[in-house]
Amino acid sequence: MAMPAIAQDISLFQQFNGRYDYTAIGNTLNTVENGISAPCAILTSSNANLTLNANQNVIAAYLYWAGSGNGDLDIALNGIPITADRTFSDALDTTRVFFAAFADVTDIITAQGNTTYTISDFDLTTTIVPYCSTGTNFGGWAITIIYEDNSLPLNQLNVYDGLQSVPDFLSITLDNLNVLDNENAKIGFVAWEGDRSIAVNEQLTINGNVISNFPLNPANNAFNGTNSFTGATDLYNMDIDVYNIQDNIQIGDTSATIALTSGQDFVMINNVITVLNSQLPDATIEINDYLVYCNDFNIEVFYTVNNFNSTDILPANTPISFYSDGLFVGSSETINPININNSESNSIVLNLPISTNPLVNLLAIVDDDGSMNGIVTETNENNNTTFTDIELLLIPEITTLPSIIGCNVGFETSTFNLFDALEPINYDDEDVAFYHSLEDLENEYSPILIPTNYNNVSNPETIYMRLLSPPCYEVFQFNLIVENCPPTIPQGFSPNSDTKNDWFNIQGLYDIFIKHELQIYNRYGVLIFEGNNDTPWEGKINRGLDNKGNKVPVGTYYYILNLNDSNYQPFMGWVYVNY
Repeated sequence: MAMPAIAQDISLFQQFNGRYDYTAIGNTLNTVENGISAPCAILTSSNANLTLNANQNVIAAYLYWAGSGNGDLDIALNGIPITADRTFSDALDTTRVFFAAFADVTDIITAQGNTTYTISDFDLTTTIVPYCSTGTNFGGWAITIIYEDNSLPLNQLNVYDGLQSVPDFLSITLDNLNVLDNENAKIGFVAWEGDRSIAVNEQLTINGNVISNFPLNPANNAFNGTNSFTGATDLYNMDIDVYNIQDNIQIGDTSATIALTSGQDFVMINNVITVLNSQLPDATIEINDYLVYCNDFNIEVFYTVNNFNSTDILPANTPISFYSDGLFVGSSETINPININNSESNSIVLNLPISTNPLVNLLAIVDDDGSMNGIVTETNENNNTTFTDIELLLIPEITTLPSIIGCNVGFETSTFNLFDALEPINYDDEDVAFYHSLEDLENEYSPILIPTNYNNVSNPETIYMRLLSPPCYEVFQFNLIVENCPPTIPQGFSPNSDTKNDWFNIQGLYDIFIKHELQIYNRYGVLIFEGNNDTPWEGKINRGLDNKGNKVPVGTYYYILNLNDSNYQPFMGWVYVNY
């Protein structure tokens, strides 16, 4: 059998800064303290009472549960199903493994408040049997409740967790501390499997100093089945302990070392909480000025961040977020640490959402990570915002002018004078510029250079016109439409190879009505020629049994021109051929 994973180091899980403290409730599932002679029995549920004062508001509540074996990770709290969010494991050897589990139950504790809390469906009845012979059978649970109380000093509350164990020697270093005042500093533990009856060289120290809480937690038997908050002494094989460490931690400390020695008792530390006085900054922000630009949703905002009414430096890189009508539009941060009663000014260019409403409500929030959440704890968390109303210089909506229609001169192209579209408006030529796209117009990029002689590039094609109108400009658009105009059919031609009028040149037909069909008949009604867009009539015969390829005699010939265009009926008439 492979050795299971051994322990997870205790490390910082959450930090709370403000007028915070905590309490803890919990209970064991053991009916008596375990031991070789103890009964091999365990409960599947137990309860504990929570009593908070009226001015203590729940901020967070964390449920830890643990026991012998690999774990029951699905339990219930007051009948509500709970599944572990995180798990921990430890082991004495390959046959004695232990688990611990965690779930955030803040919503439940907040909703139900002061009441009796019952853990149920926590079933280790079949798991513990192999553990009973060595006295390592146990199960239990604890809820750590962090609360806010405005009567408290400003504290830093750190929640550490993992699963580390003794016997012999255990050392845990707690980082991320910020000791600014050690008055009433305290440290608490949630621990498993401690035995009241075993106290062989058991000693708990912080920074080398032995700590105790007599009579609940004597210096030589710290983990002995007690709850320091309630005074309970029957939490068999689990502990919820808290100690005052005012004389064991110093102002300026950023870490502390906890050491536990035990000559025999096997103890697993699952949760450690420190509560230390702290000092805090107070960030506020003001908008000093802003710049707006013609038809531009970018604005430049000038602002100042203050650290007034504070008791600590506001750190560099404190985030600043900006919102336009409730939408996040940009972020910045402080550049330098801001001392008490000092300020820092800066600016930012914000790209606002495109809108037809020129009135914008701009909200600035200091100590905001872009999701309305702060990262710096302050003396006042409710004064981080400021706002101002800004009017953008937006152009009017685009005005659509009548289309210009041109005759197809081949391949759906025509030549246009773009100024023809401007007849409905008043303008000066020097204030007008034409563009292929709205983007080009807005950026004044690549205007149409010769608008009086312009060949379209698509059919239809939209042209955009920018008309200077201080303080901004107006935008117009119109379409160029190419239509197939009726062809012009000549009354005769002379196919004599003199390069003049040598073929039946129907103007406005070829490469315009590309699907047209042309039929030529002699005076007897005989079809002598059939043509199309690729075969114009040059006076030669290509139909009938005789004279194919020969020129037709001088005379009058009947034509039928079918344009195959739903807008036109076939054209019919006579054409005279002469040499």
